[in-house]
Amino acid sequence: MTSIKNMQHAELVAWRKNLRRELLAQRQAVPADRLHAWRLAMDRHLQYGFPGLAKEVVAFCWPIRNEYDARHLMRRLREQGASTALPVVLAPKTPLIFREWHPGVEMELGKLDIPYPKAGAGLLPDTVLLPMIGFDSEGYRLGYGGGFFDRTLASLRDAKPLVIGVGFELGAIPTIRPQLWDMPMDYVVTERGVYRRDAGKLEFLGVPSNAKGSSLSSPVCYADEIAPGYFGEEPETPR
Repeated sequence: MTSIKNMQHAELVAWRKNLRRELLAQRQAVPADRLHAWRLAMDRHLQYGFPGLAKEVVAFCWPIRNEYDARHLMRRLREQGASTALPVVLAPKTPLIFREWHPGVEMELGKLDIPYPKAGAGLLPDTVLLPMIGFDSEGYRLGYGGGFFDRTLASLRDAKPLVIGVGFELGAIPTIRPQLWDMPMDYVVTERGVYRRDAGKLEFLGVPSNAKGSSLSSPVCYADEIAPGYFGEEPETPR
């Protein structure tokens, strides 16, 4: 006999699967020129909202299915002194490791035909740019359902990397119905601007001031030192 607990889990899996399908269909329908504009906006939000990235080991994901493409920003950060890394699947249901990526590194195809560095020592990321299909008002992420990043972030609890969800506003949802294994994000960056998770809720901070123009005159603002008003907008409830 199927237990109530198993029935509830099966219902949750089916609900998330349907939601994932709907959000992916919406994202796949976004025209290329709009995706390009969103990518440029997010590059600016990340570069100016989190300038400390240029001194860190930054993990990102190779883009698939119209995700935010972080590769342009990664090249720029490397020029400024950052190290950049891609996730590698070693085995099913185990945490990911991260290997250094740079333009020209030898790659091979892995799960879902996603490329990753073929060799190299593992790196411990200071910041993880985490792609999202959806995100909710409590800072939880809807991913592809494999659980790889939840396991990975749980394994990195002691290292405490900064986790920044990267995705688009069309993925904003009220809740993913988070479970014990779901790991919340510290920040979310979309084409709209920057959100921060505070007291279990996602708070919209606005657009980093330098991202609104080409001036570099504003003071450096590290993510853990954001001063009220730095983003030039009053916080508001995320949509």
